Amino acid sequence: MTSVVRPQDPTAPLPFFVYGTLRPGEVNHDLFLRGRTLSEEPATLADVALYDGPGYPFAVEDPGSAVAGELVTAEPGAYEELLAALDRLEEYAGPGRPGNVYDRIAREALRPDGTRVLAWVYLASPLVARDLRESGTGIPGGDWLKRIQGPSS
Repeated sequence: MTSVVRPQDPTAPLPFFVYGTLRPGEVNHDLFLRGRTLSEEPATLADVALYDGPGYPFAVEDPGSAVAGELVTAEPGAYEELLAALDRLEEYAGPGRPGNVYDRIAREALRPDGTRVLAWVYLASPLVARDLRESGTGIPGGDWLKRIQGPSS
């Protein structure tokens, strides 16, 4: 199982693993990331599954599954503002807060060349994850873009 790492500093300047509306070509990428990134590269996140939400996905712990996304590194000088903006977007108020929709945790993402990179990822909070496991709609293959585009794209 992929290890979860909790850095002592919840604002540690890690890259972000994005898997939904923050991916290139999606609306939140244009609103939050365009012009603020140093690099964006394909990556996968192991041991999580993707569930359909109301116009955006949720990633939920699921050993053996994987999610496709991008590893995004912020431009120097843009990190703190970007971190705060993404926390607001994902309705993350801090570690363990009961009102969180997503929790931001540090996980290893895997680049296509096999290297692992520690990155921030927003996973469904425990209560949201429980509801999704019980009655949510999974996204086969773990790729939000393929779900939207359909299998022929």
